[in-house]
Amino acid sequence: MCGGFTCSKNTLVGLNVIYILVSFLMIGVAVHGKVSGIVTSLPIVGGITACGVFLLMISVIGLIGAVRHHQVLLFFYMVVLFLIFLIQFSCSCAALAINEGDEIKLIKSAWKTAETKSESLVIQAEQTFDCCGLGLGEDNIPYLKPSAADRNFTETREVFKNYPDAECYHAANVTMKKECLTCYSHISDKVNSGFNAAGGLGLFFSFTEFIGVWLAARFRNQKDPRANPSAFL
Repeated sequence: MCGGFTCSKNTLVGLNVIYILVSFLMIGVAVHGKVSGIVTSLPIVGGITACGVFLLMISVIGLIGAVRHHQVLLFFYMVVLFLIFLIQFSCSCAALAINEGDEIKLIKSAWKTAETKSESLVIQAEQTFDCCGLGLGEDNIPYLKPSAADRNFTETREVFKNYPDAECYHAANVTMKKECLTCYSHISDKVNSGFNAAGGLGLFFSFTEFIGVWLAARFRNQKDPRANPSAFL
């Protein structure tokens, strides 16, 4: 019968196996991104790796607790997983609720930080999106055409030296095309869709974690039919 001891045990084991696979995927993506140079920010790589390792540890604890019907491990698993649920649910709701003004502040802050601490990230962004400059004024109002300061940054660092077909290509005797736009016009939609995707997926998986908490609590209070009938639950 589904809902009995065996069914609850198998479901909990399967859920934790999925969590283990997801944790390996997170660790693998972080390592691949660092090795291949896709992600050059150490805090981002470290954060993704730490989340993967933490999820792996709690999943192994839950798996052992489910297989052995271990009361202490299942209780610890329930408490930690519920805390993860609360954090992930809150972050997901915040990501979905973010507005355009907040997005502009986040993008501008990240861009300014990259300009002062890691210019290679700005150069990589301009090459990827074929754009010049951020495109946000001091009052955070977006503008489409690169300013003189934007063009000076891109030209002095020869960002598009090896990209003659780019719209923002420049050379000693070649000016940028009129079609060249600032980066905000390219990345604003992608950032917005990224927040929505991250928030939606996080919200979905947070409910699977809540199901895991409920299932662990249910399974913990069920009696093993193979155990001694007079044993204390």
